[in-house]
Order: sequence, then C-alpha cells, then structure tokens
Amino acid sequence: MTSTSVKPQSSPQSLADKASAQLNAKPPSLFSPEFVQETLALSRRLFIQLQRRPSTLIAGIVQPLMWLLLFGALFKNVPQGMFGVSQSYGQFLSAGVIVFTAFSGALNAGLPVMFDREFGFLNRLLVAPLASRFSIVLASAIFITTLSLIQTAAIMGLSYALGAGLPNVLGLGIVVLIVLLLVLGVTALSLGLTFALPGHIELIAVIFVTNLPLLFASTALVPLAFMPTWLQIVASLNPLSFAIEPIRYIYLHSDWTFSSIVMQAPWGNLSLGMTLLLLAGFDAIALVSIQRLLQRKLA
Repeated sequence: MTSTSVKPQSSPQSLADKASAQLNAKPPSLFSPEFVQETLALSRRLFIQLQRRPSTLIAGIVQPLMWLLLFGALFKNVPQGMFGVSQSYGQFLSAGVIVFTAFSGALNAGLPVMFDREFGFLNRLLVAPLASRFSIVLASAIFITTLSLIQTAAIMGLSYALGAGLPNVLGLGIVVLIVLLLVLGVTALSLGLTFALPGHIELIAVIFVTNLPLLFASTALVPLAFMPTWLQIVASLNPLSFAIEPIRYIYLHSDWTFSSIVMQAPWGNLSLGMTLLLLAGFDAIALVSIQRLLQRKLA
C-alpha cells in the first residue's frame, strides 16, 4: 500500500497576506514598457476601426475643405483691407478652419469610448490585467490627435493652393503646437463628459449645443472689431480665439516673435507667448477637472 503525500492547504491568514501583498504591490509606472505596449495596442484598434470605416476620415477632411472653398468664394469680393492685413478672406479664414476642425474632432473624442462603454467592451478592458487603465484614455487622445494633424495638413495644403501661403518651418512648428494644445484640453473635457453622461445621445447633444456657439463666439469668421462690445468680450475669452489669432498672425507675418501682439482684446493686448500660456492653462484646468472622475470610473 503506497502512501500519497497531501499538500498542505494554505491557511486563511496566508491567503489574506497574499491578497494584501497583491493589493499593496506597486503598479507599473506610466510609460513603462507594459503601459506603452497596451496603449499602442488600444490605439491600433482604433486605427483598424478607421481603416474599416474610412468614410469618417474622408468626411473629416472634406468638410473643412468645403468650408474653406465656399466661405472663401462667398466673401471673395469684399474690399481689400476689411479683414486686416489679409490679402483675401480665404487667407483670413484658414486659421479659423484649422482650429475649428481640430476643436470639433477633439470634442468627438469621447464617442468611441462611449460606444465601448455601451456595448460592454469597456467593462472587459476594466477587468483585464492592464498595467494602467489610463492607457484607454491615452489611446483615444493619440487617435484624435493624429486625425487632427492629418486634417490640419490638408487644410494648410488647400490654403497654400488658394494663395494663402505657408509659414516658415518654425512657424509650422508653432502652428502644430497650438493645435496640439487645443486638442489636448478639449479631448480631456470630451473624455470627462463620456464618463459623466449616461449615454451617447446626451454626449452628441452636448456636442451639437457646444459647436456652433463657440464657433460664432470666436474670431474664426470675423475679426473682433466687427463684433458688438459684449461679443468682443466673450470672443476674447474663448479658447478657440487663443488658438486662432496666433496662427493667423504667423500666417500673415514672417517676422513674428513670441512678444508680438496677436490679439487686441477689450481687456488688454495678448502676445503670441501669452496665448500659448493661456492654452496651456486651459489644458491644465481641463486635466485637473477630470482627474478625480477618471480615477473613480477607471479604478
């Protein structure tokens, strides 16, 4: 008769110690190899979805180009000098179309996450052994930022073809930086709304209600001097104007510096450097405002 050895079972105390050790274990830091790998994987998933439905990208490029063509043609015969030092309304409008297109795309950043949430895929991600669940948010931000840069390149290409010209290499870098700053802050707010609102119907309603008022309450279509006093104050506090005016100035002036005055607001003059700081402050406020919400929803 052979004896079989029985493996002693773990005591409840040892199991509790193991569980406590796992809970207290230091999570992988942000931008660790695991975090980068899962962020890239989640970003790749979004780009695969875009590849399967390219109409989203096509529409996102065609629509701002139509705005540039149609509005440029509509105001083609206005007296020269009516829109500042711009040679044409198309040249004046280019900065507004670039910024508003980036803003609209970033405002839609939460929709893919919202659909994942409604269809249950987000719950699967939340129970998966991810290095950090913030990779879900970062992947969406990377996806929207890439689309915004593609749209910006298309708009600038058409503007150049229509005679609006192009900034120098350093100016192009500043334009990209401004677009990235705006996209970062608006994307953060959109993702915050994604986790705060009950469904995609409410999110789409917020997008529709927000888009046009912010467009018309900015300097995208007309300069501040064309507006009544109350609207000048509103437009001069609009983050879209902080992005539009420096891009417009860089387009029109090759000798720009960070101390160049790009907007004469009712409450004071703003330099190029100041608008960049205001956009960075807008990003900081947006990120801080959604931090606790994301921590609670992604915990």
